[in-house]
Amino acid sequence: MRNRLSNRGSREPTRSASIASTRRVAGVSSLMAWRRRVDRLLRRRPKAAPGEDRISALPDDLLLLVLRRLDTRAALGTGVLSRRWAGLPRELAALDLRVSDVLPPRYQRWLLRHRDIYSKGTFVLYRPRLARHEFMPNMTRYERRAMRAFTRSLEGLLAAGARRRVSRLRLEFFTTRNTGCIDRLISHAMDDWGVDDLEVIARPTFYQQTVHTFPSHGLCEEPGASRLRSLKLGCCVIPRRLHRYGALTRLVLQDVAESPPSAYENVFDSCPQLQVVHLNSCLCDRDAVMLLDAPESQIRELVIDNCVIGSVWLRDLPNLERLASMGTKLCFESDSVPFLRQWHLARRHGIEVEGFRQLLRRHLELNQFVEHTRDITDLIIRFTGPDRWIVPSTSPSSLLPNLRRLLVADVPSSWDVSWPRALLEMAPALETFHIHIASCMEEPNNEEIISWHPTKLRGHRLKEFVMAGFQGAERQVYLVKFVMEVCTALRRVAMFRNGHAQDKGHWDWEMVMQQHSWTQEEKDATLNQIMGAVSSAAPPVQVVLG
Repeated sequence: MRNRLSNRGSREPTRSASIASTRRVAGVSSLMAWRRRVDRLLRRRPKAAPGEDRISALPDDLLLLVLRRLDTRAALGTGVLSRRWAGLPRELAALDLRVSDVLPPRYQRWLLRHRDIYSKGTFVLYRPRLARHEFMPNMTRYERRAMRAFTRSLEGLLAAGARRRVSRLRLEFFTTRNTGCIDRLISHAMDDWGVDDLEVIARPTFYQQTVHTFPSHGLCEEPGASRLRSLKLGCCVIPRRLHRYGALTRLVLQDVAESPPSAYENVFDSCPQLQVVHLNSCLCDRDAVMLLDAPESQIRELVIDNCVIGSVWLRDLPNLERLASMGTKLCFESDSVPFLRQWHLARRHGIEVEGFRQLLRRHLELNQFVEHTRDITDLIIRFTGPDRWIVPSTSPSSLLPNLRRLLVADVPSSWDVSWPRALLEMAPALETFHIHIASCMEEPNNEEIISWHPTKLRGHRLKEFVMAGFQGAERQVYLVKFVMEVCTALRRVAMFRNGHAQDKGHWDWEMVMQQHSWTQEEKDATLNQIMGAVSSAAPPVQVVLG
């Protein structure tokens, strides 16, 4: 029996070893079979023969993806490579033709050098004769050469006579006497190519600040049949018959030459599909009045940014929802904007010349700005100047009953920063209140402190109050204490030494903060100042110091 057991025990390792070797062989064979399958699936192509063009063998869709990632000038140049490439540039739906692509790097260096001299104020020390004989000849020479090459390329594009379907065309050029081919290209693109998004930016030359003037027929021969939906013009004269583009929905005019108010009024009144209008740094008579009375208008978004004009009167824009008025006097008539919901208002008053500063000083009541905008929900206000010119209304009332979000930005630290209390009293439904205090060199003027009357405001719905630029000044602390006293729904109060309000478009913002290291003594002193106004029965408020 022992011998049998011993023999059986001696045979066990042999059997296990054979099983293991069998498994290894099976694993190796399966691995080799898997590799053979992978090699068949991922078999490499044979090496390209000398002169074989693999890129041209790609399908058109892939080649067009490559061309769209190139600048337009390079993409159009690929048409001379071969017959295979000749028709591809015609399939590009967007053309971006810029004279800046032709300018050499030396031009940019000269331009930076010129700006650096004038920005540092060293132009007084710079010899005028050297500047006249060095800057002007070099800059103008580069601009002339660039425009010659640019116009030759445009003439070649027109001479090709290829049928295209282009949806977007962007042109950037210097305003010179040789811009006839640019006008022809614009007309051809709108009449024959069916462009619906057009951007024309004219750049003044180094020595001559001129604007581009379109031909007598305007942008194209048949404006009524045009598909144009979006138009942006920069440093141009408003073209004739602009009001005849019935499909136009978006219009941006920037640095437009001086034009009568009627040129703008006709566009508002005669473009039935127009929904977005931006007027940026446009020129009119300083004493002129632009009257916007378009009861059939579909305009929903209007931006008037630093336009030189006496004032803009909104008489009737029944569908306007978003409005931004920066640096331009804007007046409302009753019920002129019944659907206005978002408003960005920026105004600056006063002069800094000491001899005339007090003489020409005036005050404006807050209700003059908001008495006809009762339905807005989002408001951004930027009131600036050497002295505080805004004052609370003599007869305060709830002029902003639907306001939910408020930003008061760039308040000079020399002002009485408690003036936004008037906005809080006008907006009983306000939920978010952000304020940014901008530091300035001047000291606060004690004569300008507002004498507030006792408030009747109680149980306000405000939930969040954030102050950026908090330095613990008396009027800053006063505003924080007032907010915490009257706002029983308050949940968060944040005060930051360093921070600012960063715009996200024209009607939204984000408070960007930088953390400050407060000492424990500073924290205790600040909290003791502001928490004294909080009732013990009030719900807890999160106070953040940063």
